[in-house]
Amino acid sequence: MWSIAKKEFSQFFSSLTGIIAITAFLLLNGLMLFVFPDSNILDFGYGTLDQFFELAPWLLLLVIPAITMRSFSEEFSGGTFELLKTRPLTHQQIVLGKYLGCFAVVVIALLPTVVYAISVQSLSAIGGIDRGATAGSYVGLLFLGAVFTAVGLWCSSFTYNAVIAFIVSAFACFIIYSGFNAISRIPALGAGADYYIEMLGIDFHYRSISRGVIDSRDLVYFLSIISIFLFFTNRQLIRR
Repeated sequence: MWSIAKKEFSQFFSSLTGIIAITAFLLLNGLMLFVFPDSNILDFGYGTLDQFFELAPWLLLLVIPAITMRSFSEEFSGGTFELLKTRPLTHQQIVLGKYLGCFAVVVIALLPTVVYAISVQSLSAIGGIDRGATAGSYVGLLFLGAVFTAVGLWCSSFTYNAVIAFIVSAFACFIIYSGFNAISRIPALGAGADYYIEMLGIDFHYRSISRGVIDSRDLVYFLSIISIFLFFTNRQLIRR
């Protein structure tokens, strides 16, 4: 399992596509936070990273599908999945190895953004940033990335085409992240039902953790969604 994770991790950085995806993610975040006038945190007058934590999930909607789109689709199209099955590994171990390798890439993409927090903290004249909320938001981003990675792997297990896997994965992540929130705003779903529908979406739990309070209900939600999609991926591989 660990050999597959290492292979998946090194294979991503061996291609120019992987480096471009992470570079574009960091570049867009940097431009939005420190250059573009409408979202420039230097013009706010106080130290906050709220703009980053609002923007990052939408960028991860595109970056993570680009990371996971080749995980199984290229194995299928290249005929190497049959060779992979000859190893003394179960389907579950193959899925976990792929998942850990892809999630490690996501963590590597998020690590440089800690520089944003350090920069804003050093530029603040009084008080600085809310460290509790910032730490909670980073925890939320990690769980968000973990869910998107599981969804991306599941989508990649359906097709031989990496581009199709990318498009379907990005759409699925979008629906899971903000679709339930949009549905909950339908006027006919008022009188309390809208709250429970909103709770089904990732956005609700991500915002909850971003307040700086790690609620066990949010952790159970994220771990459950990850487990469900990894289970679906495992079942899809068994069907093949």
